[in-house]
Amino acid sequence: MTIPLRLPAMRTPSVTATTSSSTTVFPFAHSFTVRSPPTFSFNFSLHPFSTTRTTKLPQTTSSSFRIHASSSPMIEKEIPQFEKPSTFLRESEGDNSPNSSTSVRARFEKMIREAQDTVCSAIEAADGGAKFKEDVWSRPGGGGGISRVLQDGSVWEKAGVNVSVVYGTMPPDAYRAAKPSSGNADLKPGPVPFFAAGISSVLHPKNPFAPTLHFNYRYFETDAPKDAPGAPKQWWFGGGTDLTPAYLFEEDVKHFHLVQKDACDKFNGDFYPQFKKWCDDYFYIKHRGERRGLGGIFFDDLNAYDQEMLLSFATECAKSVIPAYIPIIERRKDMPFTDRHKAWQQLRRGRYVEFNLVYDRGTTFGLKTGGRIESILVSLPLTARWEYDHQPEEGTEEWELLDACINPKDWI
Repeated sequence: MTIPLRLPAMRTPSVTATTSSSTTVFPFAHSFTVRSPPTFSFNFSLHPFSTTRTTKLPQTTSSSFRIHASSSPMIEKEIPQFEKPSTFLRESEGDNSPNSSTSVRARFEKMIREAQDTVCSAIEAADGGAKFKEDVWSRPGGGGGISRVLQDGSVWEKAGVNVSVVYGTMPPDAYRAAKPSSGNADLKPGPVPFFAAGISSVLHPKNPFAPTLHFNYRYFETDAPKDAPGAPKQWWFGGGTDLTPAYLFEEDVKHFHLVQKDACDKFNGDFYPQFKKWCDDYFYIKHRGERRGLGGIFFDDLNAYDQEMLLSFATECAKSVIPAYIPIIERRKDMPFTDRHKAWQQLRRGRYVEFNLVYDRGTTFGLKTGGRIESILVSLPLTARWEYDHQPEEGTEEWELLDACINPKDWI
């Protein structure tokens, strides 16, 4: 689609970048790394669809993805609920049950539900009037979630904050690839039960000078396959928080990264540089040769440390979201802007859509495995746009942002 307003076309900065080749298993819109090439493949076509406001997204051609997936849904369909339960975990089978109130599962669920309440309250306060719509849902075999979305507020174009607790199964090859060891190398084919819980959020402000924020934190466990009850259980954590501005304000990006570093440094001085690079690599849009935004932290398959320590680390990261982001929103939400600024924001939103529908592992897997569609696609903005061969003029504010997306830098 073309728009009447165009910025002058000139060359863009260039650099060669790499991206991770690992694949993942996704029970909902979060990612869980599987380290070797999967054995199931399918063609995933991005069907044309319309946004809920004024802009239609273009038709795209079929793209091929190779992901661990079965031909039938691996997750039960959700059932709407009228009240929030105290927990989405299955009933406890005793104090040693993985679903008991003292288990990591239970404490992680408690953390993400508290984080959802805290973030939603801060988002509503920043908006000054709009309120979240809430949907509560469950599944017959256990698990469920709470989806909250705020649309067309004073500050927010669209803000989604979801929590999910999921029970399901995955192919044994995915289990062996995720955790290869002599203990599971000879497993027979059969379903591998898994548990996953997480919080996922994307916040799209209206003002083009206010950046988009994405964060998610998740915990994953696999049980022994049904035909190999003696196989070891596995667990790991994943997550991250990243910033996607349309315009570059270095003080904002430095503040954001400093808060991420402070959260990481409380646990391990190597975490921030390691997870910052991981974030730059993960959010790389290969067909564009650029990153989706200006990074943050990202980690997955993390279990090389004490489980209690990693639970505390994920909790600290979730608590850092508001101090990292809301001060930036308060500085930028009321800045005056022009049609040119808004047009550039919409073009960058187009990049956001491209990454989420083409590369984001949680989105593509969720669409193929029967996940809750409204939760899966809540990350998409209300509006986005595309221009044919658009290039910002060198030296402009738009060019500076694109240069930073192509050439990631150390902000602190």
